[in-house]
Amino acid sequence: QVHKMESGGGSVQAGGSLRLSCAAPGDTYSSNCMGWFRQAPGKEREGVASIYTGGGSTSYADSVKGRFTISEDNAKNTMYLQMNSLQPEDTGMYYCAPAYEDTQSLSCTVVAATDYWGQGTQVTVSS
Repeated sequence: QVHKMESGGGSVQAGGSLRLSCAAPGDTYSSNCMGWFRQAPGKEREGVASIYTGGGSTSYADSVKGRFTISEDNAKNTMYLQMNSLQPEDTGMYYCAPAYEDTQSLSCTVVAATDYWGQGTQVTVSS
């Protein structure tokens, strides 16, 4: 049930854009930090971006900085990932999940804080 709310994936050509949505259940979205993670076949899961749900500060993996934007609508318990200038290396299954917080700076890491993953949404980028 939890982490099965991802949507918005699809197939696009390099340079295209997609917007992913995550309608997170309350017990998931109650975390101070929520993030987007992705996994390509044969590769380890990696953090993409995270957002501090209480204040909106964001963190990004180096590979997506300047191209992806994470945002949230707290009233709707919904998180988004706007992906621009997509490249083939962005291909993978994308998941939303809690992320660990840096409690000193009140910012979010891109390290997953869960052992459970939903179905995700597939993003495929062709060259």
